[in-house]
Amino acid sequence: MTATLELPTPETAHEAQEALRELSPLATRRARRHVRLRADGDNGASVVVPRAAFDLFLEILGQMANGNAVTIVPIHAELTTQQAADLLNVSRPFLVSLLEKGELPHRKVGTHRRVLYADLAAYKRAQDQRSREALDELTRQAQELGLGY
Repeated sequence: MTATLELPTPETAHEAQEALRELSPLATRRARRHVRLRADGDNGASVVVPRAAFDLFLEILGQMANGNAVTIVPIHAELTTQQAADLLNVSRPFLVSLLEKGELPHRKVGTHRRVLYADLAAYKRAQDQRSREALDELTRQAQELGLGY
């Protein structure tokens, strides 16, 4: 369901940065639907990669270059409450309270709750939007009061 990489070592982060630097020019050619990658070695095998997969690969390299671990979650995946809490960066009890208040859809499998990743992503987008709106309002108030924002 998910694949998680451990935190990259400094050497791996450097390699990811170099790979990103080499591959980034290919990302500017948006008209292409595919990218052909060729492997070093005796046979020089090449493979055609769909554009969307290549863009995700660049994002993974960028995160690794910054020293971040990367998790890949299919959009239709069902997550445990702990996995969902980890993705929202909240505690599991806080996430369970959201489920119990009906703020986040879920289903029960026996006694265990499961959350669809798509629902979790929609909740996070809505929360992020509310945060941006609150920040905009605080900025507006600070400007009205002449606080230099």
